[in-house]
Amino acid sequence: MARERREGAPSRGLRLAGWLGVGGVLAGVALVCGAGASGPTTYVPGRSGGWAGWVAGPLEGLLPALTPGSFEAYTLLMCVGYGLVLAGARALPARGLAWAIVAANLILLVGPPLISQDVFGYLSFARMGVLHGLDPYTHVAAEMPTDPIVPFIGWPEQHSPYGPLFTLASYATAPLGLAGGLWTLKAAAVAGSLAATGLTARAAALAGGSARWAGAFVGLNPVMLELAVGGAHNDTLVLAFLAGALALTAGSSARFRAGALALAAGVGIKLSAGIALPFLVLGAGDGRARVRTGLAALAGLAGVAALGLVGFGSHALGFLGAVGEQQQLVASHSIPAETARWLGLSGTPSWWRHVYVGAFLGVVLYALWRTARGADWRAAAGWSTLALLVSTAWLLPWYAIWPLPLAAVCRDRRLRAATLLLCAYAVLIHLALADPLLKPPKLPGLPRHGHVGALGR
Repeated sequence: MARERREGAPSRGLRLAGWLGVGGVLAGVALVCGAGASGPTTYVPGRSGGWAGWVAGPLEGLLPALTPGSFEAYTLLMCVGYGLVLAGARALPARGLAWAIVAANLILLVGPPLISQDVFGYLSFARMGVLHGLDPYTHVAAEMPTDPIVPFIGWPEQHSPYGPLFTLASYATAPLGLAGGLWTLKAAAVAGSLAATGLTARAAALAGGSARWAGAFVGLNPVMLELAVGGAHNDTLVLAFLAGALALTAGSSARFRAGALALAAGVGIKLSAGIALPFLVLGAGDGRARVRTGLAALAGLAGVAALGLVGFGSHALGFLGAVGEQQQLVASHSIPAETARWLGLSGTPSWWRHVYVGAFLGVVLYALWRTARGADWRAAAGWSTLALLVSTAWLLPWYAIWPLPLAAVCRDRRLRAATLLLCAYAVLIHLALADPLLKPPKLPGLPRHGHVGALGR
């Protein structure tokens, strides 16, 4: 009996740590959302269009408004809670973890759009196409200056960088008005987050891992919650397709062709989904299986292109040009920009950015070679995704969620550690405690987290 108590004690301790962590994450989420809804602050950039009730949401007035200090405290509470959750997730009941993840997402659903104005950009592209007859791949929001969405958006001179599947689906929000469109897109981000979490947990279980730990790794991650879901970003939808591909290709009845189709559909949301596609093709098995999977991938991409042709005619692939435009910009806290400042370079010179691009290409080529020789395609895709995020000068903080499902499902502990390190950086750049280390150029009217273009171009 004494031996059973001794053996059970660590499990009870881990369970307690896990529940404390869940409570910390949920408390942090609730405090950030409640305080964010209580008044216009830089943490709700959409306030620039006016502090309307439909922006604030139903939590307005419940707590004092966010300050840099309170935002930092609530976010750190969330991060500490996440660490405890990862330590104890395997000892927690699956149903309890699932309800906690759902609760965190629902709190964010009723809160204001946090950190970013991107969701208003989604609305502007939809309204351009439906209400103004303007193609968002060839026109910009500044060409509809009287539309009420314009004061809310942060980049009125940019073309849409999103795939035709997302762009056409977003058109359904235009007739709903600003409020209805915003809340519909917030609900879509929550749905993407929950789908990505559930499918990642399923993939991990099929691969012989812990579904509870994998689900917590993705679903309670502070970047996923505060930055991606909180900002209603379509990156959660991309992650849902990636996690679907992982679930389809895991286990004894792996379906790589279906997985390739899922990733191709993800490209229809955002081009970033495509980075995992060649690795999935190489991971399909022998030569014939790879050929069949490759053909399925091409068929899926052709379907996305056909959808674009129906919706946008000859400009069906216009989002590729917009992505290229973005890659000419520099986010103030991207790794190339930060390292250039540390080295005392003037701005972020082109040659310095090319060094990072060259390193990224080297990592991808090596990872493809390793995958072709039988290495785990999920780990290779995860490292390549991380290399992309480290090398791009247009790194926005919520992009840090991209490798989460890959790291959760594969067995590479170093990839998991590197992914968590990037997530920590994505959170850190929003906190005042990082000011001594990260000192971006202070431009008037811009939030400190640096959704900035063309610095040092």
